[in-house]
Amino acid sequence: MTPVEEGRPRALLAGASRRWVRMLPWAVAFVLCVVLLPTTIVVLTADYGLNGGVASALAVAQSAPLLLAVVRPLHAWYVVFAADVAGALALLGVDFEQRLLWPFPPMELVGYVALCLALGLRERRRTLVLVWLATAGANVGLGFAAPHGSGAKELLFTILGGVALLLGGVLRERSEVQRRLVEQETISEAERGRRTLLEERARIARELHDVVAHHMSVITVQADTAEYRLATLPPDVREEFTSIAATARESLGEMRRLLGVLRNEEAHGELAPQPGLAQIGQLVEATARTGGPVDFTPCDAEVPEAVGLSAYRIVQEALANVVRHAPGAATHVSLSVSRPADDGHGGEQPAGGQGGERLTVLVVNDPPPEPPAGPLEVGGTGHGLVGMRERVRLVGGTLDAGPLPDGGFRIAAQLPLTEEDLT
Repeated sequence: MTPVEEGRPRALLAGASRRWVRMLPWAVAFVLCVVLLPTTIVVLTADYGLNGGVASALAVAQSAPLLLAVVRPLHAWYVVFAADVAGALALLGVDFEQRLLWPFPPMELVGYVALCLALGLRERRRTLVLVWLATAGANVGLGFAAPHGSGAKELLFTILGGVALLLGGVLRERSEVQRRLVEQETISEAERGRRTLLEERARIARELHDVVAHHMSVITVQADTAEYRLATLPPDVREEFTSIAATARESLGEMRRLLGVLRNEEAHGELAPQPGLAQIGQLVEATARTGGPVDFTPCDAEVPEAVGLSAYRIVQEALANVVRHAPGAATHVSLSVSRPADDGHGGEQPAGGQGGERLTVLVVNDPPPEPPAGPLEVGGTGHGLVGMRERVRLVGGTLDAGPLPDGGFRIAAQLPLTEEDLT
């Protein structure tokens, strides 16, 4: 219920999702205007004995601004309030029965209460207090000039107006609180997703550190031992190998410092080597013992360590999701090396359109024997799909993950194996 948007006033309830709710203020204002305009003229002339021209002018000034109140309720209040006070003063010049309500007849009360409700839905607390004080002041001040004495019923204008202002203000503030909560939840969800992504990237970087460190260590050892393994090396070549070894050792030191930045308080150094394709069979066997039947089609091809690690983690996360969200479901895991033309799974082409060999990782689970407790990664707290996408992106591959028509779930990753596709 924001008063303005980009400098232009908005209608009451303009932010509602349903069209009939957005049109409701206009419909109410139109009905009140159509009903109160002739009613005010008839009552002021027939019951109170006011001149027809004056009654008509007062009726228009008290009823027509209700249409304006949908967009600018405070401006409409200025007109209606002045017209109501002018009408009360005009009635002092005529002789009407004591039973009739003064200073504000019933039809004026109806229009004013509706206007106060619109004010409460739009204006801030300070403005509402000032409006009520002006209402009470005018009501009390006119009470001193009451032609037939004053009583409690003459204060209905102040009481009902205050109730309408309070009700509208409460509804507005409640709506504002709900809107802010939704915005905060949206921001929190975005921050949670960003934090999850960063944590997963750091985790992948820590694992890849071991792979790269191994290669750097091999380079260092080869460069250091070159002069002993190759006795006929010229002196300048030996110096070159010595320089290579020194540079490699320095790079290893820098990588250790980099790893120290990436590690968090909960991450501890692992001495075990990073897993690859050879360890996926053990992972499948462990899952089959605890989660359900798993069919496995292995692949003994030689693949880069980064690709093997990514394949292992993808299968690990996929099987973990099966255990969590589809316990007992039959699962099919297959690894294969193929060229794009030989792929029968309908996967996307590798990033950049290269046509080299690629490792296809396919994990498909059937529907669970019993309905799952919730959707995959409910609440967005899981790292499974986020980690898979990051690992696939890291090696320049593609990932296709989504539910199947029969209720199962399919994860298919294409990981390029050639150096041109990996870079």
